[in-house]
Amino acid sequence: MATELKVTVPDIGDYQDVPVIELLVAVGDTVDKDQAIATLESDKATLDVPAPEAGVVKSIAIKVGDKVSMGDAVMVIEVGAADAPAEKAPAEEAPAGEAEASEKADSPSPQPSPEGRGSSSLPLPPGEVDATASGEGAPPADETLPAEEAPPAAETAAEPIAVTIPDIGDYSDVPVIEVLVADGDTVEKDQTLVVLESDKATLDVPAPAAGVVSGLAIKVGDKVAMGTAVCVLSGAASRASAPEKTKSPSPQPSPGGRGSKSLPLQPGAVDATASGEGARPASAAAPETATASDTIPYASPSIRKFARELGVDLAKVGGSGPKGRITQDDVQGYVKLALAKPPAAASAAAATSGSGIPPIPAVDFAQFGEIEVKPLARIRKLSAAHLHRAWLNIPHVTQTDEADITELEAFRKEASEESAKAGGPKLTLLPFVMKAMAKVLEAYPEFRASLSPDGESLIHKRYTHIGFAADTPNGLMVPVVRDVDRKSITQLAVETGELAAKARDGKLKGGDMKGGVFSISSLGGIGGSHFTPIVNAPEVGILGVSKAVIKPVWDGAAFQPRLMVPLSLSYDHRVIDGAYAARTMVLLVKLLGDMRRLVL
Repeated sequence: MATELKVTVPDIGDYQDVPVIELLVAVGDTVDKDQAIATLESDKATLDVPAPEAGVVKSIAIKVGDKVSMGDAVMVIEVGAADAPAEKAPAEEAPAGEAEASEKADSPSPQPSPEGRGSSSLPLPPGEVDATASGEGAPPADETLPAEEAPPAAETAAEPIAVTIPDIGDYSDVPVIEVLVADGDTVEKDQTLVVLESDKATLDVPAPAAGVVSGLAIKVGDKVAMGTAVCVLSGAASRASAPEKTKSPSPQPSPGGRGSKSLPLQPGAVDATASGEGARPASAAAPETATASDTIPYASPSIRKFARELGVDLAKVGGSGPKGRITQDDVQGYVKLALAKPPAAASAAAATSGSGIPPIPAVDFAQFGEIEVKPLARIRKLSAAHLHRAWLNIPHVTQTDEADITELEAFRKEASEESAKAGGPKLTLLPFVMKAMAKVLEAYPEFRASLSPDGESLIHKRYTHIGFAADTPNGLMVPVVRDVDRKSITQLAVETGELAAKARDGKLKGGDMKGGVFSISSLGGIGGSHFTPIVNAPEVGILGVSKAVIKPVWDGAAFQPRLMVPLSLSYDHRVIDGAYAARTMVLLVKLLGDMRRLVL
């Protein structure tokens, strides 16, 4: 027969009037044993209240913003076993102080549940730091005398203090998620040294006194339990008394630190009460050595576990709760958004992580002979990431051909000599190719378009800004010449010369390399024949120009020596079809073969 089980706030140590920041269930919900049903957050800890038994929620006695203490009613759960509440009744009906004394004096500490969420009877017990000067013979934290019976504190001068993990209740093998100090650091009393996180609470381990850190014994990823050595503090006077443990009202946070000094275990740091009235102010910023903790996502332990089960990085999830706290709805919304991403956006995200391609294994080359390691220049690092992203995301196709530039080259040499005599610029092949390509882009405008981020449309650009690859000591750079279609060959020669010089001297501005609709990579001054240039995304095409050579060309009657320049047109096959690219190349070859066509 179904029985109603009254769920109350478990033993939460010295904490009283702890705000409820989240209710994780509603009336009518079915819950499992040890499932988190509510989240509390003081200025020192973020704590989950688990369900003591599986059942159905019949009523809820608290709401977000309420302040609760040990023994306060949370909700009523209807369970199937008739004897379930009978075992709980004595503890529920006993006064809070008697229940605490009985649990601590007569019963051993319960073991964590198989699911790793801890005992349902003592799920959230914060403890104290073992601050005795000598680690040997120190009594366990739960056997210390009450504050009113403790002997007077003895003043010590500069004696080393062995800092250990305090009493953290039923927890064992709790992971260290952050180490905020290093050997040699000077810390203040109550300054956070390390941060632990179980599946129920995020806990800070503070310094019991001011001093200098030495002998740091733990690192991120280590699993610790009560009594595990943390470090040694030396070089400052301190009190060697056992920490107080009273039932006095929860103290207010200290003005300059992460919480009150009388309660050394300081999980959490934000008072996220939904009700503005009577809420305790959020604790002040942590000391400079603990600034890294600001990067820890603000979420309760149950939400962290939920995110881990789904494989969600909480650092990427926006929090919609009070003070930016991440809720279960936020995690679920993030997962839905990730699953709903269009293919183009998904592939772009995958490109940043290598699309799941296994990495190249590391090799110790020193075993084969002498080596020298030189760091990559910043430009090469940026170019490498951009080219890798473009190569993974764009289905490349390369169309090749050769253009007869015999007459063009003769004209270029003559015009260049005349320009030099008049004090003008030297004319290279690049300005001629750029001018011809501008004419081609007018006839085949899809080559100056871009695919929209969602892959659903094509963005046509009504301007003709063309970038060209500039070889510099620090790596490849692509300055952009604007309005190529409106400028003369001489103007293009001047502008490309100035931009190339700025690139070599490292004086290009960010705006000099933006806005291009098409790129040209010319290797004619170096050598080689055809090659396959990588499209400079978000552009959809790039032209590779190789070294021109004299070749015998059949004119219908005989072979004639002609100067032929190899051309390689790479394009994004998602936007450009093969036939479209072939027609584009044919027109370019015609224009370079007879520059008179540019005036038509």
